[in-house]
Amino acid sequence: MNVAVRPLPATRGADGATLCAFFVVVLILVPARQVIGGLPFDLTYAEAIGLFAAVWWFCAHLTSTLGAAKGPNPVRYGIYFYVFAFLITYAYTAAGYLPSYELELSDHILVITVGIVGMALLAVDGVSGRDRVDLVLKTLVVAGAIMGVIGGIQFLLSFDITQYMQVPGSRVRAVEETILQRNGVNRVASTAGHPIEFGVVSAMVLPLALHYAFDAWERKVPSLRWWILCALVALGMAFSASRSTVLGLASSGAVLLAGWNNARRLRAGAGLLGFLVLLRLFVPGLLGAIFGLFTNLDNDESLRWRTNDYSTAFTEFAQHPWLGRGNGTWFPPHHPVFDNQYLLTAVQGGIFGLVAFAGLFVIGMWAALRARRVSTDARTKDLGLALAACLAVPLIGCATFDLNSFSTANSLAFLLIGLAGALLRTARHDVTAPDAAGPASTSPPPDPAR
Repeated sequence: MNVAVRPLPATRGADGATLCAFFVVVLILVPARQVIGGLPFDLTYAEAIGLFAAVWWFCAHLTSTLGAAKGPNPVRYGIYFYVFAFLITYAYTAAGYLPSYELELSDHILVITVGIVGMALLAVDGVSGRDRVDLVLKTLVVAGAIMGVIGGIQFLLSFDITQYMQVPGSRVRAVEETILQRNGVNRVASTAGHPIEFGVVSAMVLPLALHYAFDAWERKVPSLRWWILCALVALGMAFSASRSTVLGLASSGAVLLAGWNNARRLRAGAGLLGFLVLLRLFVPGLLGAIFGLFTNLDNDESLRWRTNDYSTAFTEFAQHPWLGRGNGTWFPPHHPVFDNQYLLTAVQGGIFGLVAFAGLFVIGMWAALRARRVSTDARTKDLGLALAACLAVPLIGCATFDLNSFSTANSLAFLLIGLAGALLRTARHDVTAPDAAGPASTSPPPDPAR
């Protein structure tokens, strides 16, 4: 008797999205203060994965068998311009005279930049298809929620659990404490290097968490888990007690509200109100500390330090206006901290570097919004809006903190830029694929019930 053998479902092997998802887990959940032991300079595990991604991307573009996407992509071109501007500044710096320790730091920054740029390029050309983009972004949402839980433990118990999350073979570099005080309440860093970074990372993750929660809700599939993840990410933002976090939330919220329909706006407003009420009831003093960041600006020492350095930045910028004094050559304690990435980039990279850096975020947001416009799929449209909202956080936040000095937030921002390029390519492919099939196709339409 012949027995019909049911074929096993096709499985998809590891690809660029797999590596991006692994990168996200390492980036978010391995404490930022931990670096690989035995090296003469600081290199995080996530940055090491980025260096591997850069090699993979370069080799993949030399062949047609390793799955790298080919053809024009505006995000890839934006990254090329950023790399070109960075290398020009590096050559200009190396050709001039600088103290040896500044040149060594410039070399260090070059290595780190190769890693984060490698991850961005891997995302652009190695993540193919909406399902693979979802894999990376859903991994990010879950990791961001776990980051929020760790921050909650630090905030509520004044206990740093990250000291027990040591990766074998790593060493701890000198960074600030993970639990600080502001206006009488804790402000925590979770696995990030500083509370500001923790808040900014959470603000970048929240629009994606909201996307998947609303998407599940509107498709009538189980959505409770996504709403729980949203709450955990939002709590992480609150526990950071950072002004940059609030500005990031405002910028991303403006993008989302502009693209959402009225029903979503009402639900989001009600959810925000309920969240603030619960926060007021169960964590007394936290909202007052956060609001105090904006109601007491005249007496804010941190804000005074930020603005007092502007004259120093403009004086230094005037000495090297086009190519800057060298990336990585302006650092404490030898130089004042600007707490403004745009000022820091102008001083270190000049006009070319500043245009290339800011242009990356603009191109990333444009690609995400372009994917929203091009796609005919409602879920892809909404994901494009969410990605644009994510990138609005560092675009605005760079005016209040030095993004490149925080490895977690910096690497995540570059990864999201790359994923915006991948989403744009996916949206264009989905639109042109049916046309490429032509009218000669006689395949029956899919059963909508399946």
